[in-house]
Amino acid sequence: MDFKKLPPVQEQIMKCVRCGKCRSVCPVFAEIRNETAAPRGHVFMVQMLRDGKVEPDSEVYDYLANCLLCETCSINCPSGIDIHELNAAARSYIYEHHPSVSKELIFDTLWTKPSLLRTSTKFLWGAQKSGLQALARNLGLMKILPGDLPKAEGILSSVPLRSGRSLVREVNPARGEKRFRVGYFLGCGTDLFQPQVAKATVEVLTRNGCEVIVPRETRCCGMPHLANGKMDTARKLLAHNVKIFNGYDFDYIITDCASCSSALTEKNIKFVLGGLKIEDEALVFADKVMDLTKFLVDILDIQLPDNPDAKTRKVTFHDPCHLANAQGIKSQPRELLQRLPGVQLVEMAEANRCCGGSGTYSITHYDLSMKILDRKMDNAMATGADYLATCCPSCMMQLQYGVRRCKWDCQVVHPIELVYEYYQSLPEIAPV
Repeated sequence: MDFKKLPPVQEQIMKCVRCGKCRSVCPVFAEIRNETAAPRGHVFMVQMLRDGKVEPDSEVYDYLANCLLCETCSINCPSGIDIHELNAAARSYIYEHHPSVSKELIFDTLWTKPSLLRTSTKFLWGAQKSGLQALARNLGLMKILPGDLPKAEGILSSVPLRSGRSLVREVNPARGEKRFRVGYFLGCGTDLFQPQVAKATVEVLTRNGCEVIVPRETRCCGMPHLANGKMDTARKLLAHNVKIFNGYDFDYIITDCASCSSALTEKNIKFVLGGLKIEDEALVFADKVMDLTKFLVDILDIQLPDNPDAKTRKVTFHDPCHLANAQGIKSQPRELLQRLPGVQLVEMAEANRCCGGSGTYSITHYDLSMKILDRKMDNAMATGADYLATCCPSCMMQLQYGVRRCKWDCQVVHPIELVYEYYQSLPEIAPV
């Protein structure tokens, strides 16, 4: 698709009135303090790319790649510019002119094949358990890795052996009266790095009258590809998933990952698949997609039985950017936590400020990511919480790393884990 003909590039650039509001809310600009890192600067850069005033080269890509794609600027823009879409489109345009062998290997070969991705994760688990990773680090072999990977490999220091997909069945019958038939979009982050979340999601949904189908052919949602200039691959992945899920008669399509639900929204589908033959079919698919916490609160209206022996737990919540900014979902995760007997929800300052993870950003921009994370951890630790909850596996990994760096006695969880744990604690229900 022609970069210059994309609706955001054609229609939105000239809306910028240069007010600078985006600079005041951008977490990256807060650290760099340079116009080239500001969303406003990125709008100018995209305009110059479109008009041929700058070349689509690696230097321009690096400027644009500083952006987290957290959408904070977009939701605060008085002119309503989707700055993150402009940025993603420009990255893809530049990548087409300067493809990378390593990105082709990672995002086209590895990240499009779930079985291969799971196999590579098992190798990483084996390296950790056998001590090979520590040995390589001590010998300095990690230094040969590209970019910031030598620093960032510590974020992947506790990779689980079993994937989420290995813990759940493809077809999971509803317990008791069946209320809905839902498709579970099991994303890469949950599947590979937070498998306990996948198990908890299926268990809680089936306990509340949902037949849960986990299509085996599901592939990545495409969000990492968009962030790394691989829009064409993101299109193929989205189109594949649309075909797979529309082949079932689902009432809803549920995901526990904020990035996945954001990638599958009507807005993103129009951006990625707009104008293609599959667009109408994709919009039918998008209309059924819903974040897990929103589904539990707004549709199932989950009510947890009282337990006088429930332990008191202090919980704080971090808003994933792709949930709060991209989808406007803020109240439902908190409402779900507050419905848990014994939970005391304590709000942290700037709960909706990015944690600096943003999928692959913490790997490609480690030092900057850590500065953003440090601010998040200061705010989180000030609450004195026992649990730090969030609804995105990427955020969970980043926050878990932050907890380890700060030596904070706190457990990072998805809200669904606390719900599942509470069900298990009830004396009248046997553990599953």
